[in-house]
Formats: sequence, structure tokens, C-alpha cells
Amino acid sequence: MQIQPYLFLEGRCEEAIEFYRSAVGAEASMLMRFKEAPDQTGMTPGNSEKVMHAALKIGDSTVLMSDGRCGGNPSFAGFSLTLSVAGEAEAAKVFDALGAGGQVTMPLAKTFFASQFGMLTDRFGVMWMVMAEL
Repeated sequence: MQIQPYLFLEGRCEEAIEFYRSAVGAEASMLMRFKEAPDQTGMTPGNSEKVMHAALKIGDSTVLMSDGRCGGNPSFAGFSLTLSVAGEAEAAKVFDALGAGGQVTMPLAKTFFASQFGMLTDRFGVMWMVMAEL
């Protein structure tokens, strides 16, 4: 059994894929546009080029994402994606990259459970915790 986060980016999925590719080295292992779906029932006019489903490999994990209904206002609350990295330098690098255009809620700092830990909300509204293990 496996749990995978699924992000609905409401029209900004392709932009998010490029951002995560640059920020954390994500790789799109699958991408399907609405126009490629075998059943076009319920497709919103003008959204044929939008992402119906994508799978992003980030390290050993997969994050699934879509443009959803392309409503323009993604809303992420009540959860955070946690990125555990090998060392403090990598933590600083990905923290800064993910935080570009977003908002830091807790700067990277040493804690009792990590050599570096910080929290931020990226420019898409996705909350992240970055941690370099002790």
C-alpha cells in the first residue's frame, strides 16, 4: 500500500512542473493533457492543452498533479509536503529554491530533531517542510 499526494493546481500545473523541476530536480514520469483523454465528456472548452494528469518523481517519491477544473485558485490547507535531504547545504539549496516567490513561515534552523528544519509556502500555495536529518 502507498499514499501519494495529488495536487490540483487549477490551471498552473505546467508552470508548477517546471518550477519543481528547477527547484528540487523533479522529473515528469508521466504527463497527459485533457485533449489526449479517450473520453472528452466534461472537458471544459479552451482547456484541451491543460494537464489532466502528471506524475512527478522527487527523489524516491512521486507527487501526482493536475490542472483540475482550471479554476485559477488552488487551495492547499491542512497538510504539508516534507522534503528530507542528506545535509545542511542541500537543505539550504532546496529551501531557497522552493521559497522563491513564496513565503517562509519558519526559516531554516537547527532543532532538536534535525540539523536544519524550515517551513514555507511556495508560490503555488503548497506548504513544504524541509529537513536535514541529524
